[in-house]
Amino acid sequence: MKFVPFLLQSMLISLTGVMAPGPITAVTVGKGNESPHAGALIAIGHSIIEFPLMVAIFYGFGYLIELSYVKASIALMGGLFLVVMAIGMIRAIRTARLESGKYISSSLVAGILLSAGNPYFLIWWITIGAAMVMRSVQFGIFGFITFAMAHWICDFVWCYFLSALAFKGRQFFGNVFQKAVFGVCGAFLLFLSGKFIFDGVKGFL
Repeated sequence: MKFVPFLLQSMLISLTGVMAPGPITAVTVGKGNESPHAGALIAIGHSIIEFPLMVAIFYGFGYLIELSYVKASIALMGGLFLVVMAIGMIRAIRTARLESGKYISSSLVAGILLSAGNPYFLIWWITIGAAMVMRSVQFGIFGFITFAMAHWICDFVWCYFLSALAFKGRQFFGNVFQKAVFGVCGAFLLFLSGKFIFDGVKGFL
């Protein structure tokens, strides 16, 4: 396969991964109520975990993430972190002014923690992601770097779009929309936390 078709194909696959509902999606929408630029910072935080992971796979260290106790530990810690976030988000519904900063720190830190604590993000990279990294290697270091940047641009554009959309919705619909977003996102995070914790505990048995 030539480089351009490969790049377009990898960007399409990347978009299907980033657009899938998950904790980053939920928190991006929640933080978008505070700032339309929250998604950009979340994407940058996400890249702080994602770029080193891509480099590790490039150099053949992806097998470490496949170890059962490593995946179980990540799932358990990620699940507990999501519980705290979900409860904070649901409790924020009661306040007169909903401020997403009350349930998590900065958007940049959110992007880092949500990526590092998401076992499904890591599984995606050691399966689909690793296959794309290996294919990019056929085009040399330039091919790998271009693929890595193209993949992250997909993350950046989608997260920025979500937060901007949430912010516009808050401006248009007001407090009711804000409460609905926090309620739905909080419940979704609570569901994900239960799944993460269950998978983590199961991994240690």
